[in-house]
Amino acid sequence: MAEMFDHTPSVWTAGRLREALAGLADDTPIHIGVCDAPGDFEGYGEYVLVDAEPVELDTDDASGPPAVQFTLFADATAGAYHLDAD
Repeated sequence: MAEMFDHTPSVWTAGRLREALAGLADDTPIHIGVCDAPGDFEGYGEYVLVDAEPVELDTDDASGPPAVQFTLFADATAGAYHLDAD
């Protein structure tokens, strides 16, 4: 049986992101390292930021306003790739 653990990452706020980006030049590319497993950045996948926008979330409460979260979208880094024919 697999060993279980609680994973509670510290999710960044817009303010924390602004603070981290404060000293960067406007044309600095943003790379994103995506961990292979919860909390495991040893062999992370490298992606680049390609978009950012508010995204409505599906909720069970149709009577209230839609839940929205600001989402950063990443894509594979530039390079030559095999076409996935599936």
